[in-house]
Amino acid sequence: MKSFRSLGLLLGIEIPYHRWSRSILCLAGAVGIFVLVGPIAVAQAPQVPPEIAEKLRMASEAMRAGNIDAAGEGFAAVVKESPNFAEGYLNLGLVREEQGRHGEAIANFQKALRLKPGLRGANLFMGIAEYRTNQLDAGLTALRKETVLAPKDANAWMWLGIVALEKGDGGEATSALDKAAKLSPDNVDVLYHRGRAHLFVSKDSYARMFSADPKSWRVRQILAEANADADRHVDAIAEYEAAIQLAPREPRLHEELGTEYRTIGKMPEAEEAFRKELEIDPDNVVAQYKLGVLLTEKGNAAQGKQMIVAALKVRPGLRHADYNLGRAEMLLGNDQAAVEDFERATKADSDQDVLEQAWYQLGTVLRRMHRTQEAQQAFAMFQKFKEAELEGSQKKMKQFQQKKDSDTVAPEGTEAPPPNQ
Repeated sequence: MKSFRSLGLLLGIEIPYHRWSRSILCLAGAVGIFVLVGPIAVAQAPQVPPEIAEKLRMASEAMRAGNIDAAGEGFAAVVKESPNFAEGYLNLGLVREEQGRHGEAIANFQKALRLKPGLRGANLFMGIAEYRTNQLDAGLTALRKETVLAPKDANAWMWLGIVALEKGDGGEATSALDKAAKLSPDNVDVLYHRGRAHLFVSKDSYARMFSADPKSWRVRQILAEANADADRHVDAIAEYEAAIQLAPREPRLHEELGTEYRTIGKMPEAEEAFRKELEIDPDNVVAQYKLGVLLTEKGNAAQGKQMIVAALKVRPGLRHADYNLGRAEMLLGNDQAAVEDFERATKADSDQDVLEQAWYQLGTVLRRMHRTQEAQQAFAMFQKFKEAELEGSQKKMKQFQQKKDSDTVAPEGTEAPPPNQ
């Protein structure tokens, strides 16, 4: 039985400590709260006299030019002479946060909010500053307020998720980051942190599961899945078999066991596992499809095709379906049908190995049909994939060798050994 420590090693229970490093001014620009130029500021705060408006304009230009110190001096002068100007405190807070003066930044954001409680962005940046100074509860409070004030701001939801995750609240983190992802589906920062949050929740669930019942078949199942993901297929088989001993009629366990056996080339054992799965759950179309593919590979193309077609009627989008159906048709001598299947595979499949084989099998069938020119074109595409594969392998080997060479450094005062010795 694997120990709790083994489970931790397999699943990586700890989430690494993370601190955001992006410039606060970049984020300010992203959410549309960049520095205010003079005319806008005057329009928002009519009490600002012309000479203060000029200082505001110059401070804004300094910030845009990247002269943070000059910007800080300018905005400090603005709020000193116009102490009721909320936007001035917000801009000064942004500068102080960029300078790493988090305490001063927070104080300025607080002043801005006292003057204008609904000021756009003030809670967001105050929450970020509080997060950076490890004031997580205060940061969460501020960020929650920002999501209420700006419910369509993906950055506000993202930061709420980041801070909630740092606090260890996976539920709030995943909820906030899911909302951020809906608002900004292609934002790589949102997607990254969303993935971290969901990973945290899954790992926490697995740890709790192990603690609640370490002898459960579910523990064996998750250990098997972790081993399979790490390409430790023999260990995965052992864990699946242990799970099956504890829950012999549980659906999917035999299917996954069959997949692992097939991966290491034990076809009779894989076939037995798939058949057992279908005995337990006759409606498992994935197991039916996998058995059909295996039977085709063994040369029983008639039964293999029958099972593949039946599975595809229920679930048309099964992985590599066109290629595997083409293999069955090819073995049965249905050359035209095989050509159509392989052609669909070359257009629809994204797996490079499958694409390579699809072009090769397409060329073979076309040659058998005496469609020589088309066959040559298919083989040329196969060769192109082979060369790309070889180039990729050589590149990886070169990178590995360079890393190995860089790691081999002779101690000071000694000579490095000659090559190949």
